[in-house]
Amino acid sequence: MRRIKIVKSSFRRLVMENLEIRSLMAADFMAGELVIQYEAGLAPGLMATNHQRGVEVLQEIDPVGRDSAMVARLRVPAGKDVMAMAQEYQKLPGVLSAEPNWILKKAAVSNDPFYASGQLWGTYSNDSPTAFGGSGTTNTFGSGAEEAWGNGYIGSSQVVVAVIDEGVDVNHPDLQQNIWVNPGEVANDGVDNDGNGRIDDVNGWDFFNNDKTVYDGGSGDTHGTHVAGTIGAVGGNGIGVAGVSWDVKMISAKFLGPTGGSITAAIQAIDYLTALKVNQGVNIVAMNNSWGGGGYSTALHAAIIRAANAGILFVAAAGNSSLNNDASANYPSNYSTLIGVSGTPAASYESVIAVASTTSTGGLSSFSNYGATQVDIGAPGSSILSTLPGNTYGTYSGTSMATPHVTGAVAVLAAAKPGASAASIRDAILSSAVPTTSLAGKTVTGGRLSVLDAINYQPVPKLSIANASRLEGNSGTSLLSFVVSLSAPATEAFSVGYTTSNGTALAGSDYTAVSSSLSFEPGETSKTISVEIAGDTAIEAHETFFVDLASPSNGSVQLLTGRATGTITNDDSVQLSINDVSAAESAGTFVFTVSLNAPSTSSVSVRFSTANGTARAGKSADYTAISGTLSFSPGQTTKTVSVKVRNDTTVEANETFFVNLSSPLGAVISDSQGIGTILDDDGTGANRFFSGGSPDSLSASDWLDVLEDRNRRRGLRR
Repeated sequence: MRRIKIVKSSFRRLVMENLEIRSLMAADFMAGELVIQYEAGLAPGLMATNHQRGVEVLQEIDPVGRDSAMVARLRVPAGKDVMAMAQEYQKLPGVLSAEPNWILKKAAVSNDPFYASGQLWGTYSNDSPTAFGGSGTTNTFGSGAEEAWGNGYIGSSQVVVAVIDEGVDVNHPDLQQNIWVNPGEVANDGVDNDGNGRIDDVNGWDFFNNDKTVYDGGSGDTHGTHVAGTIGAVGGNGIGVAGVSWDVKMISAKFLGPTGGSITAAIQAIDYLTALKVNQGVNIVAMNNSWGGGGYSTALHAAIIRAANAGILFVAAAGNSSLNNDASANYPSNYSTLIGVSGTPAASYESVIAVASTTSTGGLSSFSNYGATQVDIGAPGSSILSTLPGNTYGTYSGTSMATPHVTGAVAVLAAAKPGASAASIRDAILSSAVPTTSLAGKTVTGGRLSVLDAINYQPVPKLSIANASRLEGNSGTSLLSFVVSLSAPATEAFSVGYTTSNGTALAGSDYTAVSSSLSFEPGETSKTISVEIAGDTAIEAHETFFVDLASPSNGSVQLLTGRATGTITNDDSVQLSINDVSAAESAGTFVFTVSLNAPSTSSVSVRFSTANGTARAGKSADYTAISGTLSFSPGQTTKTVSVKVRNDTTVEANETFFVNLSSPLGAVISDSQGIGTILDDDGTGANRFFSGGSPDSLSASDWLDVLEDRNRRRGLRR
């Protein structure tokens, strides 16, 4: 069993204080909706404008005064950018204003005592341009969670995360409200109600002890309880601490015990959670993995990929050995779901987020591992105050403490954007990282976690062109189409130029060169470039040419993939065939010819072997079996296969055997079987008499043959 070590520091108990609740306003807008004000009397013309643009009027609000401006709520066509449509309407005569249908929210400020007393630095922000919390709750190098709370983003009970760790004190007053309860189980009835193989898994499962109790009391579940508090301790309840996500549901997947945990238990925990999402629809968005140890495990890697395919992010601690993970791998944070393993193909996106630890002054924690390619982002991990078992609190340090800050951010972001994919959430977390000097060259992003920036992150539209291929055909022309796509709609119109260039295919003979441009309107995400290719009957290798994109005219659009390869697939193949041979058995050798229908420009080979028909192979039978390989050099078109046939004096029917072709390289087989027909020639001469021939038809030499054969039949020798 591999042991997995957890690094902890000592903790201290703290006194609680109170902070009043404040309300602020925060903004977002209803998807696809506009609100416009327009002059009275403009309605008929505006209706026509709406119709032309495909816009639906959802609501008209009656004005208070006779001459007051009219207000209408509109729905823009699917795929259209709301801000771009607002700009269009704003330019119309008589339209006084056009804007998204903003959503107004109650903002939140924590009244949790340890937050108010300045001890939850990992949740603080720089308070710029807007101050959040009371005095003493400012830290530039915090995660900025308080900014998210202040803008109304506190999470949702519809979002679930998993704590793969030690157990969690599910009765802790700062955690109890946010502990997941399995809707498919009846507590303590001794029945596996949801049919997942775990009886009474109400709050999760203990894979270390293989039982339903995820909290065993004592000091054994301190680490898991601390991690859970950072992710999702209840905020605004006037006690203790506040997690990054005030409102969330946490599943405990306990696999660590007093001596560590095993790879098999970790795999069971991951697969248990994956099954809850796939089979029961539990909205698990992330797994927190504040643990490490052991070497590479194919089986564990495969389990992480399975979770990724279910849309679950794997947030992992980078390790506490002050090592470079690029040079010395740390698992599980060094796993990648973009790399498949035996029996488990790679996922379509990277689900692992590897987290380093930072200090309250912005430094890389002295114990933290790092890696410019293997560690993604930094987060607060030194001197982090959180929940501990038995209604207590304490301060720990480690990448184990940094990781749940990121998991909590994932939960808040998933609540803010319910339709977001795991891949887009990961992209937002990493792309919004705040550049930090201590992390430059030490992490992929070179930055630290910023919760609100991740929520507000708008992906830069990335333009790419995909490779394409097509059979050339035997004549005329056909179109080879390349798809040019945007990862997200652009808010402004732009154009991009393109041009073709030769590879092994030549413009003019194999394809028609083109050079032009594409125009994307706001909201459009896909265009097609078509290139004519010429058909022929020439036997040749597949040929290629290129389509290159220029830089987009809109600087806010990033060119991700600027070249595509067009493959003209040759469908005029070199074909192999073998002839049939028919000859008397006295011929001794049958020669079969294996032919190419046309010379090949490269080497060709094919296997051959004989097989019985009515003729039998063997030393004293009808023919000698053979097998082997024929090799054609470039330009050669024929090879022969020689089969020895036994000549006998038995009067019998004509017999057949076969020469079969298989396993061609560099060609295809059009005729795979040559038939050898052995013509019996023992019905002539002396045998004609014994076969019913007339004696009058025999010549003198025939009579000698008859006598010789009769003596032989009687066992006499001359």
